[in-house]
Amino acid sequence: MEVAQRYSIAFRGLKNGHHEFRFEVGKPLFEAFESTEIKDGACEVAVDMERSETMLMLGIRITGHVVVACDRCLEDCRIPIDFEGTLPVRFSEQEHEYDGEELWLVPGEEEVDLTQYIYESIVLSLPYQRVHPEGECNPDMLKRFRIVSDEEFSSIEAEAEACGTELREGEWAKLAALRDRMAGEEAAGGKPAETETTKD
Repeated sequence: MEVAQRYSIAFRGLKNGHHEFRFEVGKPLFEAFESTEIKDGACEVAVDMERSETMLMLGIRITGHVVVACDRCLEDCRIPIDFEGTLPVRFSEQEHEYDGEELWLVPGEEEVDLTQYIYESIVLSLPYQRVHPEGECNPDMLKRFRIVSDEEFSSIEAEAEACGTELREGEWAKLAALRDRMAGEEAAGGKPAETETTKD
């Protein structure tokens, strides 16, 4: 992955002690991971590294924003990102899988690749609900979505039931019969019988 070169720290030759690094994160990172939710973004990654003889301790801060689809109107929406975490980097002759909490390197390696850590940290920073601030959604898009009230739904359902006998054909008829049978069994207090699959 070419993008990994942008987010790697070459620590070989650095003295023990404190070191600082800065990275700019943009669209190429999200494209590299083939992200289906993050369309674009602009974030800054600040890394404070404390190097010792046996390990690297990385304090990582990510600030900026990403662009995702608004859950309300589906238009592009900027979501702020503010993440802070710590990543221990340890050395071992044995290979270890990255588990999201610490990173392992073999003694001969000269760089630590933060690409996956940065990407996962941004994704985990996204809120559960991603919407524009109140009043900023696209009004034309909102007009296309309308919440149906319980009363309206009941009316639509009753109307469908009234003309249902004319429309029930083929597979629809089988589904309707199954629904009616299960409803009758539940009303009688019995357990719904197992359904059988019929072939035409």
